[in-house]
Amino acid sequence: MTHPASATLPLLAHTKPDAVVAWRHDGPVTVERFLGDVERLASSLPAGGHVLNVCADRYRFTVGLAATLVGRKISLLPSTHTPETVRQLQMFAPDTFCLTDSPACDIDLPQHHFIESPVAASPEGGAVPMIDVDQVVAYVFTSGSTGTPMPHPKTWGPLVRNIAAEADRLGLVDKPFTLIGTVPPQHMYGFESTVLLALLSGGAIWSGRPFYPADIADALAAVPRPRVLVSTPFHLRTLLSAGTEVPPADLVVSATAPLSGNLAVALEAQLQCPLIEIYGCTETGQTATRRTAETAEWQLMRGLALTVEDGKVWAHGGHVETPTMLSDIIEPTADDRFLLHGRSADLVNIAGKRSSLGYLNHQLNAIPGVVDGSYFMPEDEQTDGVTRLTAVVVAPGLDRATLLQALRERVDPLFLPRPLIFADALPRNATGKLPRAALEELRRTLGGSE
Repeated sequence: MTHPASATLPLLAHTKPDAVVAWRHDGPVTVERFLGDVERLASSLPAGGHVLNVCADRYRFTVGLAATLVGRKISLLPSTHTPETVRQLQMFAPDTFCLTDSPACDIDLPQHHFIESPVAASPEGGAVPMIDVDQVVAYVFTSGSTGTPMPHPKTWGPLVRNIAAEADRLGLVDKPFTLIGTVPPQHMYGFESTVLLALLSGGAIWSGRPFYPADIADALAAVPRPRVLVSTPFHLRTLLSAGTEVPPADLVVSATAPLSGNLAVALEAQLQCPLIEIYGCTETGQTATRRTAETAEWQLMRGLALTVEDGKVWAHGGHVETPTMLSDIIEPTADDRFLLHGRSADLVNIAGKRSSLGYLNHQLNAIPGVVDGSYFMPEDEQTDGVTRLTAVVVAPGLDRATLLQALRERVDPLFLPRPLIFADALPRNATGKLPRAALEELRRTLGGSE
């Protein structure tokens, strides 16, 4: 969709200067204070046109994002901040600088440090900045087949439409709410659902990023209701198994990997509220939702449609301006509904039998006594011409024979892991995902036997 050159949309949906836009450990932050912080930071940013915003405090990240928008700079959102990724970012945008709130930041880029001001002067007139709908807000990066990050531009207009559809689906329109996120704001899911959702729907942000169950409980207790916990299956499963007493939420949102129906039911009971899953990808943004405790079907976001051509599924309409092929195995069941059968890249074919890593992981983690576990296909995936799967598992109370027997009751023997590796913990990243390189390193370190 094209827009008139003059088309703009506001940075904030909040209509009053004393409305709360964030909660920090020392109390609420009003729109007036936020806009003052944004103006102060925007006036001090370096000349570079691209920003790697690594602020860990979610409020500071949000101020940095807004200042970047006001200054017509572009945020870079890679999946990691490894030295190699940073080098590749420099090649993509040589004028990139790093915005950080950590004195110990070791990212090899020109650094601009976020410095708190005891009092932020209010911007003249207190006007909410207007952003051009065609302005590129961010480049979100996915790993290409060569390992080089592939940029996907996100412009303001489609992002605003995406968030409006999300707020409508989650029932957050025209009501105050506070978002507590266990995911980093630099990840596309965290960017959309813990930052933009608050700014563009009149909600508030909790500035911290709780990780452990006790931290999540403390964060929920620190903000008023209604409160929304934005998390991942890994964090939610850990929260449930910890047995920590958690204040009730009003909504739980989950993404990055599918949840089982049983886990969703248990989480709804513990947190005393509905749990909604979001399905999406970097290329399309948020695409569909489901209430997992009640149905396996996903419902497309407002305005979106799916088209199947030659066995491939394309998303289009709504905030997806260009038809985009989805990398998942999708079975449409109605005009706006579908079933998800895993990622195309996760398909496994052994001796003519097919399964998916997602299905195998679900069966592994459903075994009583398994705290965490994951299958993966090693780089040297064939031995004597036979494909071998590896699994890494955290199961302190189980031995190898017991675990393998339990797996035999759930999966075809061809899909038993060879080797099965026991570990104290899995090397999950901030969004609960398991980087392939970390799994390979764990395999090399711990070995394992068949």
